[in-house]
Amino acid sequence: MEFASENTIRPPAVANSFYPGDPAILRAQIKNYLEEVPVEQKKIPKAIIVPHAGYIYSGPIAAYAYKALVAAKSVIKRVVLLGPAHRVQVSGIAAPSSAFFSTPFGEIPVDQAAIDKLVQRFEYVQFLDRAHVSEHSLEVHLPFLQEALDRFSLIPFLVGNASGPEVGAVLDALWGGPETLVVISSDLSHYHSYQEAKLLDQRTAEIIEQFKGEKLDYESACGRNPIKGLLAVAPKYHLQIERVDLRSSGDTAGSKDQVVGYGSWILTQD
Repeated sequence: MEFASENTIRPPAVANSFYPGDPAILRAQIKNYLEEVPVEQKKIPKAIIVPHAGYIYSGPIAAYAYKALVAAKSVIKRVVLLGPAHRVQVSGIAAPSSAFFSTPFGEIPVDQAAIDKLVQRFEYVQFLDRAHVSEHSLEVHLPFLQEALDRFSLIPFLVGNASGPEVGAVLDALWGGPETLVVISSDLSHYHSYQEAKLLDQRTAEIIEQFKGEKLDYESACGRNPIKGLLAVAPKYHLQIERVDLRSSGDTAGSKDQVVGYGSWILTQD
């Protein structure tokens, strides 16, 4: 088992590939995406589901959820960020031992005290830094969060084969109050034709909006297990869900021959 360190920084792995590495260019791009969203949400989200591809593909879709956080800058102080592991096989849930995650905008402190408690409490939560080293599914959200919220602490997890109830138990332990935001990172269908993807993603969106996480499968979403965890605890906390965007790479910067689907949702608490 790996153990937490107080002095390590997880550097950006996909700056200059998934998003600009130059802070000024990056900030301008994010601001442009946010400004293109026509409506500001009045209720502060408790959770959001957002895509994690390169910004030119999924950034405009993600912005629809992040726009709702701009008014919450003085409220949200902690972000629980969960996404799928693409590069390293993860059994259960992988936590980093890093004290900070870094982006072109600066360093974000990791709430290692909270992570330590979860590692001790749940046998399926483990420190596994190698899963985080090159992973993009969490990193691409950090500049958006920094732009929207400014200062916050981070609890980042990569979810492998953990079940919905297992992920839900972790979220339940970290739920907190309005100061804590849950961010679920997931793309939808992968490499279908534009029209086929549209049908598949519409079906997935309806499953999510009906809180029927058990119906999500491999074809639905790469982040299906983190989504299942959020949907598992949704009834307990009386969450209401709103779809704010549903498009694909064929609508943004890709061809329509083989597309990746993207959706953004906002979940609010009564």
